[in-house]
Amino acid sequence: MPGLPHTAIYTDNESRKDELARNLLDGRPPDQLSFLQGCSGALFSNSRINVFLEEEARHDRSGLSLEDGRKLATFSSGERKKALLACLFENPPEFLILDNPFDNLDRQFQRELKKDLARLGQHVILIQFLSRKEDLLPWVKNSAYLSGHKLVGFPEFIPEVSREKIQQPFSKTLPPAPDTEDTTSEILVDFRQVNLSYEGRPILDRVVWRVKQGEFWELRGPNGSGKTSMITMIAGDNPKAYGQPVYLFGNRRGTGESIWDIKERIGYFTPAMTDRFRGYHKTLHMLISGLTDSVGLYIRPTDRQEQLAREWLRLLRMEDLAELAFNELTEGQKRLLMCARAMIKHPPLLILDEPTAGLDEASALLLVSLVRKIAHESRTAIIFVSHREEPGLKADYILELMPGDNGSRTRVYGPETGT
Repeated sequence: MPGLPHTAIYTDNESRKDELARNLLDGRPPDQLSFLQGCSGALFSNSRINVFLEEEARHDRSGLSLEDGRKLATFSSGERKKALLACLFENPPEFLILDNPFDNLDRQFQRELKKDLARLGQHVILIQFLSRKEDLLPWVKNSAYLSGHKLVGFPEFIPEVSREKIQQPFSKTLPPAPDTEDTTSEILVDFRQVNLSYEGRPILDRVVWRVKQGEFWELRGPNGSGKTSMITMIAGDNPKAYGQPVYLFGNRRGTGESIWDIKERIGYFTPAMTDRFRGYHKTLHMLISGLTDSVGLYIRPTDRQEQLAREWLRLLRMEDLAELAFNELTEGQKRLLMCARAMIKHPPLLILDEPTAGLDEASALLLVSLVRKIAHESRTAIIFVSHREEPGLKADYILELMPGDNGSRTRVYGPETGT
């Protein structure tokens, strides 16, 4: 690599990295990064991709050059990042901010992205924001830590890698369900030889999967293998579930149930839900909104709802933040709260789609501890999706999607399979 001043900036959930990114792009770099003064920059991040997705939703075009006229919304996380990087290759900036570029990517996509970034880094200065040391690009030599809004330790900051496991961070008992109503079927999700394709491209090939009450599943597979398609078929957001042998809570999709009938029985969280959230709602009300199946509260809560939400805040040790605006929480606090929001009604099924993406190690361990507590102290079945092998997760079962020419087949690991 040439002698460009590529720089790694370590962040945690107190770091004001969005503010730093804006300052860099607006031509106001801190003294340590004065070599960027007068340079044109660009941002490579999930939030930037979300801008293109919103443009596509509004105007039927994203602004990116895409193969075969496909919609950006049909791309996997890795494919979307590839498309954004291709756009940057066409009109390269003088410096590029990489905000946790390997989040949501499987190992193969990570290797390919590293090769692309190595080529780009031959003539473009790379500023890498990262939450975990394992993601560091090997040719980046300068480093610093973003403490709040200040850079410290430049140019040779060495992060400490904590190996300590969080011991019983949530000592209180899981708050109870708001009512005692239970699902009518022990089998919550039942895929019976499901096939799926998009515009002639096969995605799933005779997928069989059965999730029962109280089971804890981890869903794995490379980018583009069909994980998102399966989750959206369960959550009621994918019309391709109609006509397929997909059974939810004992009923086949398309036999009269509404999307809201399904959503009432599911708690769901993915970071994209709050990445674009701009409402001004206090923390207590955001938590209560899990009881009304909305993101943010738009009705007056009852006394019982407030009492239940405060019990959850005490469990999370966030009771002092009840009146604080949700958007003022740290990223780690937001993720914990949104997982609690998804669980507050004790739904039969809880889906957590890459909830640790972008979190530092300590915050990820804390969130995993909450998920484990939910698994141990409730009858809620959990589906946890992640590209990282999170320490301490220990799901009961793993469903792995394995791509093939006719779409992805499945392999199950768990006590009943002997693996």
